[in-house]
Amino acid sequence: MSKLLLLSNSTMPGTPFFAWPKPHVANFLSQIEGNGLFIPYAAVTLSFDEYAEIVTKAFAELGKKMSSIHMWADKRKAVEEAAFIAVGGGNSFALLSRMYENNLIEKVRERVQAGVPYLGWSAGANLACPTIMTTNDMPVVQPPSLKALNLVPFQINPHYHELKFEGQGGETRRERLEEFLVLNPEKRVMGLPEGMLLHRDASKLMLKGTGVAKLYEAHAPLQELQAGTDLSYLL
Repeated sequence: MSKLLLLSNSTMPGTPFFAWPKPHVANFLSQIEGNGLFIPYAAVTLSFDEYAEIVTKAFAELGKKMSSIHMWADKRKAVEEAAFIAVGGGNSFALLSRMYENNLIEKVRERVQAGVPYLGWSAGANLACPTIMTTNDMPVVQPPSLKALNLVPFQINPHYHELKFEGQGGETRRERLEEFLVLNPEKRVMGLPEGMLLHRDASKLMLKGTGVAKLYEAHAPLQELQAGTDLSYLL
């Protein structure tokens, strides 16, 4: 029953916040009535109030009202009453740590599996994976576990690219993901570039947006995936 919209990023350079995904989000939420719930826990340099103000304004332009979970005394009740759940980007370790602190992992998973739509970008997309082990973020805090919501049975690497700067001696993103698969050969990783998203509706999973995603699997060639590809077999 899961309905997911997992975005690599919220904003393209030189454009307003949430401009590129707006049509996708509007379509995703078009049949949803009732107020949404925003989870700003990935914010570190931005306050929860500031983040919530930015996001609720963007969703108001889509005709959707939202409250932020940090304003609720009973946060599990907030999840229980939400018509949809949106989880913002930022730092994945901070996000996951705060989800555990507030005892929200099982509650959010339960509600999404019951059919409540889940929308996440960047760190919010990482949170939907089995773990946050393929995030790009520094571990600025230590969550009790790296296990996340497990709403899709594979890992995502948001903001994916294969750039290597002149004079760079360190590993590329591709090399880091290949390291992950050496030590976790049973896993799959979706390298999701900016401007792309995954849309799950129950047993159907589609790749959308603009760009080319990469699917990493141990002992298998790297796959290039175009927008419009049906990825339901990954579920």
